[in-house]
Amino acid sequence: MTKHARIMEYIKKLEVGSKISVRQLANDLNVSEGTAYRAIKDAQLAGYVYTMPRVGTIRIEKKEDEIIERLSFAEVVNIVEGSVLGGRSGLHKPLSKFLIGAMEVKEMPKFIEPGSLLIVGNRKDAQILALERKAAVLVTGGFEVDSEVIELADKVEMPLLSSSYDTFTVATIINRAIYKRLVRKEVARVKDAMVTNPDYLTIDATIGDWRKLYKMTQHSKFPVVDKDMKVCGIVTINDISSLEDDVPIKDVMSKDPITLTKDTPVAHAAQLMVWEGIKLIPVVEDKKLVGILTRKDAIKALQHLSFQPQLGETADAIIMNRFSMLKTEDGIKLRGKTDPVMLNPYGVASSGALMTIMANAGFEAFRAQKKLETVLDSFTVYFSKPVQLEEEIEVEAKIIDIGRKSGKAEVNLIHEGKLVAKAIISARVIER
Repeated sequence: MTKHARIMEYIKKLEVGSKISVRQLANDLNVSEGTAYRAIKDAQLAGYVYTMPRVGTIRIEKKEDEIIERLSFAEVVNIVEGSVLGGRSGLHKPLSKFLIGAMEVKEMPKFIEPGSLLIVGNRKDAQILALERKAAVLVTGGFEVDSEVIELADKVEMPLLSSSYDTFTVATIINRAIYKRLVRKEVARVKDAMVTNPDYLTIDATIGDWRKLYKMTQHSKFPVVDKDMKVCGIVTINDISSLEDDVPIKDVMSKDPITLTKDTPVAHAAQLMVWEGIKLIPVVEDKKLVGILTRKDAIKALQHLSFQPQLGETADAIIMNRFSMLKTEDGIKLRGKTDPVMLNPYGVASSGALMTIMANAGFEAFRAQKKLETVLDSFTVYFSKPVQLEEEIEVEAKIIDIGRKSGKAEVNLIHEGKLVAKAIISARVIER
């Protein structure tokens, strides 16, 4: 077992609520502080520990992600363009699930749960049953509702809603809203990967202070903050060079640095780092420092996400799920059939869909062969013939050049042994 794995197992076995420190782990397990630090950050990303300001890092109970990102009943009113007939005090409550009241009332009790939403038409008995079981009701078709039902909704504090849409349309709209939430939830955010409670220097610090902090942490890049904890600069080992200890940090720091918010997508942050040539970005809330994100943290979060089951599908995922992948000597090969979701209005595979497949094939080639995460620099593609529906196609992506900071791949799309499209992809490597 590696040192890293041994530390992770040690952390998992700690009692919930136990305080953890880099020095403590290093001493207890006879490893370097750098190894202990990296393990703690991995444990934080995996949800086993949490770092709180002025408290420190503690062992927490690992919580599994919720299966559904819940809508509130107030949001349901908006998305179905409805109105509230009763139970206004319960509008803030979350929707746990919804069901359509298309069955006999005697069959409904086994399906209606507290916090759920019954979508039903002009059926007073079903409306009352749902409210009595502490579920909300959405009456479709614009039907009027009996005053007895409205009074009951107010009494149990569960929303009684109305919409002019039919039941099928309402269910479709709500399902689409939930689906969009699921897709958004899958996007890795900076808050999922950042280092909280980071080391920093104040605006009145000196080069000598930087050297002390470097010796203590072995980190060479630090955000600089003012007396209100607002980020005003970044200082790195390249900035200090051979300067004397008494030189003020404010004279050598890079001023007005790029910053991120906790809700910024990690992928966007990683691309910023590549394009701007930086390896650390401060994370701010109301302009005040709350964390930092490094390239290594960003890559780890993106790799962690790529192994998770997808709850909702993006356009790329819908297209790529139609293909199987095989690793080759110098790249990868995709095989699959053109699908209805890939068609243009004229009934042949759209250039956009084919370009999506080819671009993703190029990225997968770098990932599979060189274990590299990349971002697109340029993409040149040529088409020679159309491809019809339900046709077998093959995509071959080969790495033709790779350096420390960039690489190129050639991608060929083949149908019935003939070349349909060719592309050259130039990508920048996200350095660790």
